[in-house]
Amino acid sequence: MTQAVSDFHQQALSQWVGKSDKFQRLNADGSKAFEALPFPTRKTEAWKYTSLYALTQQDYNQAVATFDGAEVAANYQVDSLDVQQWVFVNGQFQANLSTQKNESGLHMVRFSDASAEQLALIEKHLGQVAENERNLFTALNNAQVQDGVFIYVEKNTQLTQPIHIVNVTTQQGQAASAFNRCLVVLDQLAQATVIEQFVSSDAEQDVLLNQVTEAVVGNGAQLQHYRLHKEHESSLHFGGVYVDLGRDSQFNSYQVLLGGKVKRLDVLVNHNEGGSHCEMKGVYLPKNDQHVDIHSYIEHKAAHCTTDEIYRGIMADQSKAVFNGRIHIHPDAQKTLAELSNKNLLLSDKAQINTKPELEIYADDVRCAHGATVAQLDETAKFYLQSRGISAQEADIMLSFGFINELLDSIPLEPLRVALRPLLAQQFSSDRALTQHILHDEAGA
Repeated sequence: MTQAVSDFHQQALSQWVGKSDKFQRLNADGSKAFEALPFPTRKTEAWKYTSLYALTQQDYNQAVATFDGAEVAANYQVDSLDVQQWVFVNGQFQANLSTQKNESGLHMVRFSDASAEQLALIEKHLGQVAENERNLFTALNNAQVQDGVFIYVEKNTQLTQPIHIVNVTTQQGQAASAFNRCLVVLDQLAQATVIEQFVSSDAEQDVLLNQVTEAVVGNGAQLQHYRLHKEHESSLHFGGVYVDLGRDSQFNSYQVLLGGKVKRLDVLVNHNEGGSHCEMKGVYLPKNDQHVDIHSYIEHKAAHCTTDEIYRGIMADQSKAVFNGRIHIHPDAQKTLAELSNKNLLLSDKAQINTKPELEIYADDVRCAHGATVAQLDETAKFYLQSRGISAQEADIMLSFGFINELLDSIPLEPLRVALRPLLAQQFSSDRALTQHILHDEAGA
C-alpha cells in the first residue's frame, strides 16, 4: 500500500500537474501543497471510514475527448426546461453538443477564451475559496488547472434561464482521469441557477474524476445550485463545492448522488457577512458495493446569518455511506440560526452508515440544533400497505421513496423535479413498469 501511495503521488506530479501560462501561481501553490499533504488513510480523521484502496490499483491516464458524448448528453437533457447547456467530455468542452443564448448581463466563457477583463476576475477569485489545505484532491485540482468554465453575472441581473453543465466521463478502453473546474461569480443583487450534472458513458469503466466548483455570491445576490450525479459502478469521483457568501446573500443547494464505486464530496460555505442564508438539501442512494462520503463545513463568521441543512440517505445491499456535517459558529456570529439534520434508512443488514453531525459554538446568543437517525423500513407501515392490497415489493418502494420525497418536493424547478422522480424510484427496483405505476398512483393521490 505504501508503494502504491507513493506511485499515486509520482503519477499525479508527472502527468496531471498543469503548466498553464495563465495560472502558474495557482498551479505551483497547488503542486507544493499536494506534495506536502499526506495520502489519506483510515488513520486520517476526515477519511476514517473511506478507503482509497481502489484509487491505488490503477494507473489513471489523462483522458482525451475522442468520445462523442452526444447520446449520453442527450439522455440527461431535462424535458420542458429551457436552459443554456454546456457539455464537457472528459473535462474538455464540446461546442457541438452545447448551446448558448445571448442573455444580457451574463458572461459565460471558458478560461482559455476569456477576455482580459474576464481573466482578471478569474485570477482574482480562482482558488480563493477552494484552499489547498482543504484536502489532497482540492490541492491536486488547483495544481492542474489549465481550463474550466467561468460564469459571471453582472450587478442587478436576474437570469431567466438556468445554466446546465453536463460533465461526461468515458473510459476509452483504459483507466482514465479527468479534471473539471467551474467558477461562478454573482455580482451585487444578481440571481442565477446553475445545474451541474455528472454522468458516465459505459456500464463498466475505471474513471477518476476530480472536480471543483467555486462560487462567490455578492451582496444581496441569490444562487440556486444543483449537483446531480449518475455515474457507473467503476467510477471514482472526488468533488468539492466551495462558496463565499456576501451580505444578505442566499445560497440554495440541492444534491442528488447516485452511482460510482467511491464518491467523496466536500462542501464548504462561508457566511462572511451579516444576513446571509444557506439552504442545503441532499439525497444519496448507494447500492451494491458503492461507497459515498459527504463532508460539509458551514462557517458562520458574521451575525444574523441562517443555515438549514438536511441530508437523507438510503443504503441498499452491501453499500456504505459516510456523513460528517459540521456547523462552526464563530465568536462574532451572534443571532445565528442553524439546523443540521441527517436521516438514514438501511434496506439491508449488510448496508452501513457512519454519521456524525457536529456543532461547534463560540457565541452565546444563537439558536442551533443538530441530529441524526438510522432506521430500517417501518414494518407496521409495510403491514398496513399490504393489508390494503399492495404487494411487499410495492410497499418497500413506496416507503423508501416516501423517505426522500419531502426533499424532492422542495426543488423549485418543476421540470427537474419531474425528471428526477423516475430516476430515483428506479434505484429501488429495476422494474420500470412497477416504478412508473407507483409514481402515477402517487401523482393521483
